[in-house]
Amino acid sequence: MIFTRWSAKLPGTQRRAAARSGRAAPRAAGAAPRAAGAAPPADAPAAPSAGSVPAARAEGAADRAADGPNPATADEPVPAAAPPTVDALSVHDILGTLPALVAVVYGPEHRIAYVNGAYATVFGPRPAGRTAREALPELDELGLLPLLDQVLRGGTPRTVKSRRVPGGAGPDGSRDGYYTFTCTPIEVTDSGPAPGPEAACGAPHHGVLIFGADVTDQIESAERLRVSEARQRAAAVTLQRSLLPQELEQPDDLRVAATYQPGGTDAAVGGDWYDVITLGAGRTALVIGDVMGRGVRAAAVMGQLRTAVRAYARLDLPPHEVLQLLDGLAAEIDASQIATCVYAVHDPNEGRLVYASAGHLPILVRDPDGAVRRAAEPTGPPLGTGGWLHTSGSVPFGPGCSAVLYTDGLVERRDKDIDDGVEALERALSGATGAPDIVCDRLLRSLGITAAHDDDVAILTLQHPERTGHDAELFHNAALELHGGTEAAPRARAFASGVLTSWRFAPELHDLGVLAVSELVANSLQHGTPPMRLRLRRTDRRLIIEVTDGDDHLPRRRRAEPADEAGRGISIVATIASSWGSRRTPGGGKAVWCEFALPRG
Repeated sequence: MIFTRWSAKLPGTQRRAAARSGRAAPRAAGAAPRAAGAAPPADAPAAPSAGSVPAARAEGAADRAADGPNPATADEPVPAAAPPTVDALSVHDILGTLPALVAVVYGPEHRIAYVNGAYATVFGPRPAGRTAREALPELDELGLLPLLDQVLRGGTPRTVKSRRVPGGAGPDGSRDGYYTFTCTPIEVTDSGPAPGPEAACGAPHHGVLIFGADVTDQIESAERLRVSEARQRAAAVTLQRSLLPQELEQPDDLRVAATYQPGGTDAAVGGDWYDVITLGAGRTALVIGDVMGRGVRAAAVMGQLRTAVRAYARLDLPPHEVLQLLDGLAAEIDASQIATCVYAVHDPNEGRLVYASAGHLPILVRDPDGAVRRAAEPTGPPLGTGGWLHTSGSVPFGPGCSAVLYTDGLVERRDKDIDDGVEALERALSGATGAPDIVCDRLLRSLGITAAHDDDVAILTLQHPERTGHDAELFHNAALELHGGTEAAPRARAFASGVLTSWRFAPELHDLGVLAVSELVANSLQHGTPPMRLRLRRTDRRLIIEVTDGDDHLPRRRRAEPADEAGRGISIVATIASSWGSRRTPGGGKAVWCEFALPRG
């Protein structure tokens, strides 16, 4: 771009000059030239004044009348006048009317050559010839002075976006404005008379054109959109978290912790979920699942599945039967929504995790020596597919062991196979020690999960601690095989009385425990089949009494009539105990149990 000293010629004058120069050759051929300095003919039209801008067509007609008729062209149509070109406009005509901020500087010190009216409105008038550092302090505040040096040296345009200008928006400057500045290298030349001393500069010079486009409306719109999206995301995350457990149940024999981190920055959250459910008799159910997709729909399906799992867990069914029921429900909720889930049950008396999986990633178990094992098959298809018979598996989980249940957001990456992610999690779990919540944090850090992670992550960590010293004295187990006959009930009562006495229970709790043992054993002797077994267990919070037998018919509480001689045993147990229940056992048979809460302290 060539900038001349601002020409005083008007656009109309330039058009007339161009038109006359184009007609010079025809006049030379058709008429004798007038002598230099000769007066124009008397009938010639008067010349227009210097400041007037006559119409191009009228001016051409007057010239033709003065030159006389041309026989060769008399019958030809008169061509239209040529349209004006950009060259006919001065720099002041172009830059002075722009709403954008324009300033021109030249030389290594960036002396001011020109500022337009829009620039002066925002920053005030600026004297020509002064250096930018002295007369344009706003460029220093906006960080443009180093950029001007780079543009002047390199000859390449540079742009900085969305720079804040205090009081640079609105007709009254009542609010801050935002401008995107583009600095373009130009050459400022010395040609023609200067319109005023404020535009004078040495010639030729390399300079920079500073062009500031007002982007205030765009920035404010983007900020309003960002605030709106942040508000929507906060609402979505609140919805997601409200569907998750607000506080995890803490079993007597396990330490558990969980974490959930929403992925991405948009308002659509995922369907990752987890839960811990105490089943009674010291048993605990642990579940984690993932509804594919994002948004309110996925979160709604997740909430329904989690509620259903808690309801099915109260039936105290084996893991594969819980998933079987959940599979049918998922198909009814939304057949197009894919969901995975793993459901595991821990029984401290067995020292194992019994689990079933519906298309979910394997449970990882860490042994006391640091070795990590994957829970093997069986794994069925995701929930909602139907027609699949799920089966249960088991993995050893004794004192000193820990395990982690997780969703695919923790281990899945777009550029890697998911097995690589599971192997990385195994290595991280092998060295992760400490409380369960600490383990969760270490796994997140080890797998590189940050706030910018693009997928939801849920982790459920559980530990079966090794207890020693005084802590171990609070946990005891005692069991008695019952062989039936008339002596079975007295033997059971005597065994229970001795055990409860050795555990130093208060007399009231001792008597209630013996009564519960008597009723449960009598119920099993009357309605069950061998083999029968009585088990007593105490933890730091409760006394658990459980009787198992070989019959799979589950007892139920009913109201006995005054004349009935039976049917009151379960009602008595339910009245004196904190809770009671029954379940079918693997391989056939059932277990009936009750619990007594121990006084704290």
